[in-house]
Amino acid sequence: MSLLTKSDRAAAGVPAPRRDEERRRSGRGRARSAGGQLHGGRFAYAVLIVVTVIALFPLFWTAVAASRNNTRLAEMPPPFWFGGNLFKNLGIAWSDANMGLALLNTTIVAGSIAVGTVLFGTIAGFAFAKLRFRFRNLLLMLTIGTMMVPPQLSVVPLFMAIAELEWTNQLQAVILPTLVSAFGVFFMRQYLVEALPTELIEAARVDGASSLRIVWHVVFPAARPAMAVLGMLTFVMAWNDFFWPIIALTQDNPTVQVALTGLGRGYIPDQSVIMAGALLGTLPLLLILTVFGKQIVGGIMQGAVKG
Repeated sequence: MSLLTKSDRAAAGVPAPRRDEERRRSGRGRARSAGGQLHGGRFAYAVLIVVTVIALFPLFWTAVAASRNNTRLAEMPPPFWFGGNLFKNLGIAWSDANMGLALLNTTIVAGSIAVGTVLFGTIAGFAFAKLRFRFRNLLLMLTIGTMMVPPQLSVVPLFMAIAELEWTNQLQAVILPTLVSAFGVFFMRQYLVEALPTELIEAARVDGASSLRIVWHVVFPAARPAMAVLGMLTFVMAWNDFFWPIIALTQDNPTVQVALTGLGRGYIPDQSVIMAGALLGTLPLLLILTVFGKQIVGGIMQGAVKG
């Protein structure tokens, strides 16, 4: 039996027996590494494996279908492993869909839209988050309200505008209408409200910094994690966009999604070649996500902690 009283234990830094028991109970089922990080148990790993398999199955099936022929894909049961026609079908899809030009055009379009959305969204988000001006809340509500308008409603006047400007079948017809995103403005505004201290801006103004210099040297460094996330999300959405590019562009100057529509023509479409084209259009995105995935996740987690 210990001779130390409760106050003596607290003064000596010795935890009470009940406190030890509570800590043991709260830590039950969780393993810690030497660095103090929590590790999931077997059930957590099993759930993650199942979710990963479900998420990767469409990509796996696309690769399997691209390696077969049309006859085998029509049989039951369908194939669930690779065949020997993968590179043949990839070559046919590359030449028939003009995939080289399509990948170049899509990279230009998606990259330009991502850069414009991040740049203008950060500047406008900073203005709505930290600057004081008349009708600020009204303008913010109007900006958010534009996200509720279906894009199909603006197709006719937008097409008339690009036809008047003689931009039909040109990349600027796809880039300029989507260069600014209401979602990007709202996203950056919500991040900068918490991530950018007002005192930092006031200190920069006291030092004589102009608004442009504050944006470049204060706002952009503070918003870098959110800018990376917004840029990647915008790039992926622009890469996969189909509705407006199929209206503004043709097969002579296509993006990837427009080029893929040329593979499904014919009395009996060759599904294996279509899947090969879809695989060619997906591989660049997978490469980009592999390279920048860690930075994207880090930006999301940092924004969650700041919020």
